[in-house]
Amino acid sequence: MVDLESLNRCEKIIGYKFNEISLLDAALTHSSAVAHHLHNYERLEFLGDAVLGLLVCDHVYTIYPDRREGDLTVIKAAAVSRKTCAQISNEIGLSALVRVGAGMNRSGGLPMSVAAGLLEAIIGAMYVDSGGSLNAIRQFLLPLIGRHIDEIIRNQHDQNYKSILQHHAQRELGTTPVYHLQSESGLDHDKQFQVYVTIGTDRYESQWGSSKKIAEQLAAKAALEKLGVELSNLH
Repeated sequence: MVDLESLNRCEKIIGYKFNEISLLDAALTHSSAVAHHLHNYERLEFLGDAVLGLLVCDHVYTIYPDRREGDLTVIKAAAVSRKTCAQISNEIGLSALVRVGAGMNRSGGLPMSVAAGLLEAIIGAMYVDSGGSLNAIRQFLLPLIGRHIDEIIRNQHDQNYKSILQHHAQRELGTTPVYHLQSESGLDHDKQFQVYVTIGTDRYESQWGSSKKIAEQLAAKAALEKLGVELSNLH
């Protein structure tokens, strides 16, 4: 049975009006709520998982032009993980809209796999409904997942690279690093900053980040690597 109130609430949350509302209804339906295996979100989840991966890969490839493939792979894997998708689904209220069977106990919240699959199914439904366009999905998703990517980047350097670089520069080079904002790009809700660091007369490779703080940390890390400081020994 179609729940128009839930469908309307979902459209408001994601900022997209469906042409084919049955797609959204399927995206909000867990397999436990229906008898037929095709009348649930699983096929849309399959598609949405691929679309999500593409958008995140494109995003991190663009905003981190100086990062190696291995670094991008780690960021992407964490950004599209079940944990991240479930967190987003819960944060924006999608989890409250999914239709589940009577046997599924929601008192402790949805299982992570269900909340994550719901987000991917919504993405898949938007992709099909828009005829394969990524614009609406990108506008809905990237501001949300961008915050999680920022957290992933921060967790990659629990150690403070700026502090490490400062101590190294003062001890070994007798001077203090200086950080410079080289450029900014993007819209206000998706701003990116390019920062480089100088130590004395030496300038090190600039880095991009979604905040000045993150860009400075990444610039400090790049300088440490160039200086030959073995970061793995600093954990």
